[in-house]
Amino acid sequence: MNMTEPFSFQLVATDGPARTGVVHTAHGPLATPAFMAVGTAGTVKAMTADAVRATGGHCVLGNTYHLMLRPGADRIAALGGLHRFMDWPGPILTDSGGFQVMSLSALRKLDRDGVTFQSHIDGSRHRLTPAICMELQDKFDSTITMVLDECTAFPATYDSAASSMEMSMRWADLSKQAFRPRPGYGLFGIVQGSTYPDLRLRSASALKDIGFDGYAVGGLAVGEGQAAMLETLDVTVPHLPEGAPRYLMGVGTPDDILCAVARGIDMFDCVIPTRAGRTARAYTSSGVHNVRNARFADDPLPLDPGCACPACTRHTRAYLHHLFRAGEMLGPMLLTWHNLEYYQSLMRGIRGAIEAGQLAEYSASVRAGWVTQETSE
Repeated sequence: MNMTEPFSFQLVATDGPARTGVVHTAHGPLATPAFMAVGTAGTVKAMTADAVRATGGHCVLGNTYHLMLRPGADRIAALGGLHRFMDWPGPILTDSGGFQVMSLSALRKLDRDGVTFQSHIDGSRHRLTPAICMELQDKFDSTITMVLDECTAFPATYDSAASSMEMSMRWADLSKQAFRPRPGYGLFGIVQGSTYPDLRLRSASALKDIGFDGYAVGGLAVGEGQAAMLETLDVTVPHLPEGAPRYLMGVGTPDDILCAVARGIDMFDCVIPTRAGRTARAYTSSGVHNVRNARFADDPLPLDPGCACPACTRHTRAYLHHLFRAGEMLGPMLLTWHNLEYYQSLMRGIRGAIEAGQLAEYSASVRAGWVTQETSE
């Protein structure tokens, strides 16, 4: 992309509400629907940047809360920005840290202008406001900046969800005012409102009035269950601008992704594939396998015969089983690579299916293969 071109979304094809396209950014294109590997502290756990690229990933996610605490925004900026710091020249999206601050509970204090909190690392006190949040992500050189919001806890009463949403909309406006526009860089607003349809519509309307480069749906995958999540998307997504990318934050399982894509979502992130890789759970074309299970001890077959990752092309199920039983770090590394490869392969299949007008058939075929859902020994 020419560095003077604006951040933009190019629609390529649709299949009902589902769509495939390209997000054009200062750090290269992002084909959608896209899955972004989570690199919270400037690294995708157990993966090198080259390994993430080898899976087909074109955008990774960092987190403002964690990066501001260590190594610090000024240090990252002095070392050339997050792209150079973590060897990722492609697009980087940084979350604002609102979810992490919410999880601090007693260690935080909210007010109408921002949040004061104590570091979970050393107890030091810090302040996040919309302006500070924009400044931090600017120092990171984030390709996609997220507004500061409050991720509403679940369950929430109507009144508390409304109050939280209204605060997030105030912060969204202040974030837009503080954001420094540059060609190819984008700012995303975040729809909140818990599972209350009218609050979601009010939030979407407020964000459209402010005007953003992309629109995220936040406050889901926090315990409400898939049915409530999908009902919320059914209400929300049709009211988001068609000419901007739509991002479902923190979601999810392969089935969640298939369901959300069918409703018009373009971008996803989730810790599930990397966390599963560290805990011996493999996402495969036949379902979820726990490679610690004894039945794999003498199994000479590849984990997933159609997969191109090193875990599948160069090793056996028996070897992966051995690595986890022996506590060897190579086990989580190989299985994380495999899980990300599976997710990116799924996204490639989804994009192709939408272009062919066959998303429903593709999704049915993928689900039909999931015959195993192992969670324990």
